[in-house]
Amino acid sequence: MELKKILAGIDKLKVRGTLDRDIANLTNDSNMVKDNDMFVAIKGFKTDGHEHIEEAIQNGAKVILAQENEITKETVEKIPEDVTIILAPDTRYALAIASCNYYNNPSKKMKLIGVTGTKGKTTTTYMIRDILEKQGIKVGLIGTVAAYIGDKKIEKNDNTTPESLKLQEILAKMLKEKCEVVVMEVSSQSLKLSRVAGCEFYMAVFTNLAEDHISEREHPNMEDYFESKVKLFKMCKTGLINADDLYAITIPKLVPECNFTTYGIDNTCNLLAKDITVTNQCVDFKVKLGDKNERVKVSIPGRFSVYNALAAISVALKFGCSSENIKEALMNIRVPGRSELVDNKLGLTIMIDYAHTPESLEKILSAVKIYTKGRVISVFGCGGDRDKIKRPMMGEASGRVADYTIITSDNPRTEEPEKIIEDIEKGIKKTKGKYECIVNRVEAIRKAIKMANPKDIIVLAGKGHEQYQEIQGEKYPFDENLIVNEIIEEEMEKKKKKD
Repeated sequence: MELKKILAGIDKLKVRGTLDRDIANLTNDSNMVKDNDMFVAIKGFKTDGHEHIEEAIQNGAKVILAQENEITKETVEKIPEDVTIILAPDTRYALAIASCNYYNNPSKKMKLIGVTGTKGKTTTTYMIRDILEKQGIKVGLIGTVAAYIGDKKIEKNDNTTPESLKLQEILAKMLKEKCEVVVMEVSSQSLKLSRVAGCEFYMAVFTNLAEDHISEREHPNMEDYFESKVKLFKMCKTGLINADDLYAITIPKLVPECNFTTYGIDNTCNLLAKDITVTNQCVDFKVKLGDKNERVKVSIPGRFSVYNALAAISVALKFGCSSENIKEALMNIRVPGRSELVDNKLGLTIMIDYAHTPESLEKILSAVKIYTKGRVISVFGCGGDRDKIKRPMMGEASGRVADYTIITSDNPRTEEPEKIIEDIEKGIKKTKGKYECIVNRVEAIRKAIKMANPKDIIVLAGKGHEQYQEIQGEKYPFDENLIVNEIIEEEMEKKKKKD
């Protein structure tokens, strides 16, 4: 592709060398560079692409795009004369726009729906996808779990929202497969780091905002976190927001050029849920679909599911989906690792959920406590190398709500799991909650299963859809769905031998 076409729309560039070149490929990974490629140097959290420019050139790069305030004079002087060097104010943004150009702007040829917020993004995107597909629309989905075209997984994602180059590649695949709509989780980090820059959004959804992702590597405070999410609504003409969220309701004044529709339970809004009933298998409520008040059943229990469903219904109504297709899709919805009930031979109620913050843990435990006839058994840990302040808060939340808590490992990463557990203990000791600590997560799950009876519910919180456990930089296979059933098989076998 012509270099000039790749750079179209990127302002304030400084160039040394010719722009009259054809580029074979675009990459920000020096190891992936081949002859006649363009290498974009990005300063990341762990590595700095500017330190790998020489390696990229040795591998065949003929164009280097670097950040003006990050590349040294010495590095520039070492670059051969036959290599074009381009300096940009922000290479993350430049890479995003270049990626859009390289893949011929696929988002402009489909209807792209962005879903942002602290909680509910994954579930809401699955609900939207399932309703639209029930209506006969071909849908692509991009998010925390993976990227899909229909039910076919095409990419496993490392980030909630992929890096810009990978994102455009995925969108291009979806366009080639004739997707009419793409529904995508849009994280605050992706907005802050320009991963979605250049995308054209058809509409955007804001679920809620709660304290999360506040750290040195993410957002310094709630203001920065919120402002990052608001950027999404400056990229579309239609916004759908939660009328019960204090942050969400301020967005229309901040982005007056966007047309907003509201949904909620407690406050006046365009789409209101009434007469909510929660059981251990589902939640159902009344809502106006077209001219009629309809009873909608969602196969994910909990009040929070009502909000996610309302967001999805709001999108569906914009697409003219029938009430029957909306109801049928929501009744059969299943989302990996989000209030996911595990089928098992013992007939126990075991739920896997991604809850990994104090608020989300308290919400899921409180939700199941309402309809559980027996005990709520909570099994959770906290991730290493992440916000340490939330650890005792999560311990306190579980101690207050659960009948019994087993504190264990999550992804300890480079930290000692015992130290993380000690931090959690500080919080649970403030409560009267019964608990124990089992460092090995498999053994913690085993203990919960052995102590539970059919009236209890076990909540395995924190890992959700993740199928690995990260310990000292290594990712080990860890699929909780499989682990639960393996433990049950082992325990049943032990019981047989005893009998």
